[in-house]
Amino acid sequence: MRTLISTAFVSLDGVVEAPGGEPGYRNSGWTFKDMEFVPEAFEIKGREQQEAAAMMMGRVSYEAFSPVWPDMADFADYKQMPKYVVSTTLTEDDLVSNWGETTILRSLDEIAALKETDGGPIIIHGSATLTRNLSDAGLIDRYHLLVFPLLLGAGKRLFSDTDKDTQKLKLVEHAAYSNGLQMNVFDVVR
Repeated sequence: MRTLISTAFVSLDGVVEAPGGEPGYRNSGWTFKDMEFVPEAFEIKGREQQEAAAMMMGRVSYEAFSPVWPDMADFADYKQMPKYVVSTTLTEDDLVSNWGETTILRSLDEIAALKETDGGPIIIHGSATLTRNLSDAGLIDRYHLLVFPLLLGAGKRLFSDTDKDTQKLKLVEHAAYSNGLQMNVFDVVR
């Protein structure tokens, strides 16, 4: 059985929208605006590339990452890694040709079936809607969170507000950095 890991930059109040400067969000770029860069806080991002066997994302994140990440040295380890894009609208013609094998998944059932296969961890980047849906369906196994000391108010949230049973998490790794960032790794308790 494969491990499904959601990795996210998140504000203290749970917002994950437009951390890197994506247009259309009032606080776009909040991960670097007025934030001292502390390299060790981002060590987990390199480790994720080394430890993951595949990457998953929703359509919106795929459309944002696929024109840029294939040629970025910072994401070189992801280039040849199998990718899964979860979308009901994307077609094979919409996929880029320079980013390795990419499979389109159409449903939570297909994701659940993928989890049952052999292979290493699958890392989910961006993809707020996908992460919320996977979490609500009980399919996420681990969270890698870089928590920024900011309150952003409005914006897409990492977790849904669905009325559901309590989901317990176990903190398995954590660190705090001089700029106020916190790295928290949680396993989902089943």
